[in-house]
Amino acid sequence: MSTSERNTIDVRETDHVRRGRRSTRRARAVQGELFARSWGGSRKGAGKKCRGARERVKHRTRESFRAGCPVHVTLRVADGRPSLRKPATYRVLVAAMGSGCDRFGMRLVHWAVLGNHLHLIVEAADRHALSRGMQGLAVRMARALLRWWGQSGRLFADRFHGHALRSPTEVRRALFYVLQNARRHGIVTAGADPYSSGPWFDGWLGGVRTDRAAVERLAWLRAARVWLLARGWRRLGLLDVSACPGRV
Repeated sequence: MSTSERNTIDVRETDHVRRGRRSTRRARAVQGELFARSWGGSRKGAGKKCRGARERVKHRTRESFRAGCPVHVTLRVADGRPSLRKPATYRVLVAAMGSGCDRFGMRLVHWAVLGNHLHLIVEAADRHALSRGMQGLAVRMARALLRWWGQSGRLFADRFHGHALRSPTEVRRALFYVLQNARRHGIVTAGADPYSSGPWFDGWLGGVRTDRAAVERLAWLRAARVWLLARGWRRLGLLDVSACPGRV
C-alpha cells in the first residue's frame, strides 16, 4: 500500500471518529432534553401546593410528651359548613363531646367553640393516646353534627393540630387563650363565653357566676388530673375574665 493511500485511509478513520464523537455528544444532549423537568424536584416552590387560604397541618410524626403535659388541640371545620355557635348545634356538639371525652387514654378538660373551629385542652398518656382519643372524639362530633344538619361528607378540614404544654406558664397562657378566644375575635364582650367551658372554670379572678342547671347537664365534665393543669399554673395567678388574650 502506498503512502498516499495510507494517508487517505487515516483521514477517513479520523473523520469517522470525529463524526462518532459528534453523534455521541448530540445523543447525550437529546437525552438530557428528553428528561428535563419543569415541575417538582428540589427547588424553591416545588411540591404539593396548599389547597386553601390557610396552610394545612403537615403529616409528620407528632411530638412526644410525658403524661403530665396537657395538650392544646385545634380542629378546623371545612368551608361551607354551618356555624357551630348556635344553641341547638352547640348542644348536639357538647353531647358528642361527652360521649368521647374520656377514651383511649385521653381526657377532654376544657374547650371553646368558635364558628368554624374548636380549641380543646386535653390530657393524654402519650402521643399515641392523643391520636386515638382525638380520632374517636372527632368522629363522634362529625357524625352527630352531620346527622343534625342532614348533610354528609367531611366535617373537619384537616387533621388536628396539637401542642404540648410543658410549663405552668404555657398552661396558663393556653387556658387564657382558649377560654377567652371568643373575646379575642370580638364575639363576647363580657363574662365567660357560654360556648366554652368557661362557665364551669374555677380559675377566674374573683369567680364567675355559674348556671347550676347547666352544670348538672354537663355531668360528664372531667376535672384536671395532671399537676400542671390542676394546680401548677395557679401559682402564676388566676385569670381575668374581662381581659383579652393575644397570640399563643
